[in-house]
Amino acid sequence: MPEAAAPPRLWLARHAAPQVAAGTCYGRLDVPAQAPATADCAQRLAAALPARVLLRHSPRQRCAQLAQALQGLRPGLAAQADARLAEMDFGAWEGRAWSAIARADIDAWTADFTHYRPGGGECLAQMLERVHHALQEARHLARAQRCDVLWISHAGVARCLQWLQQAAPGPGAPVRADQWPRQAPAPGQWTCLPLT
Repeated sequence: MPEAAAPPRLWLARHAAPQVAAGTCYGRLDVPAQAPATADCAQRLAAALPARVLLRHSPRQRCAQLAQALQGLRPGLAAQADARLAEMDFGAWEGRAWSAIARADIDAWTADFTHYRPGGGECLAQMLERVHHALQEARHLARAQRCDVLWISHAGVARCLQWLQQAAPGPGAPVRADQWPRQAPAPGQWTCLPLT
């Protein structure tokens, strides 16, 4: 009797270390990643991934760089940019030092973690909604094509995935700041989740 096929997985790789000063808010800021770190991550990821995988990546250049490096090591691997995999948009906070953002603004965000728009940008409810839709599509693609899916993305997207994979009542459920996942892959690292 043939073995049952392993359930499909979602690989979430975080871009390599960005070329930005430590302590800077850089959600949607389009900064490049460090080239040697990107090449190293691509080598390790290419060796770890299964033979067949669907690749989607955030449109930010730090993610596109890793996708391109991976394609160089895996000829025939098609990559597609997906805006739903972008980091949170921090509006006017982008490019500023976190320490320069008014404490009252940070407190306002913490008090209404789901709906507050940091810097006038995107609220967490919007981000969760778009990541939720991307996750639904990944599940469908993995089942239809019988292969794993790879996202090259950001720490915020990884935390959204954790929240959505928990017993959360759905992407629109309110989130308190103290409930939000703290862990995310380090730059140039990845995690692997079942696509069930």
